[in-house]
Amino acid sequence: METYLRVTFHTEGGKPSEIAARLEEFGFQPTQGNYDFVYDWRSAPTRDQVLDLADEVGRLLKGYRVLFEIETV
Repeated sequence: METYLRVTFHTEGGKPSEIAARLEEFGFQPTQGNYDFVYDWRSAPTRDQVLDLADEVGRLLKGYRVLFEIETV
């Protein structure tokens, strides 16, 4: 399974390149299309694992003035 991440940047927020670097260090890979990044679970995650990932993304992006959206399929 994979979790897709879409990031909406703010002109008064962090630099997109810095945000991308933080997400990639955590394990997200850049992608093209409807989403900006993808996280490959390698197996089916539990609901709690997906929520923990969303919490961690929120922690990673705190203070950067961005919005994010995730979708796990």
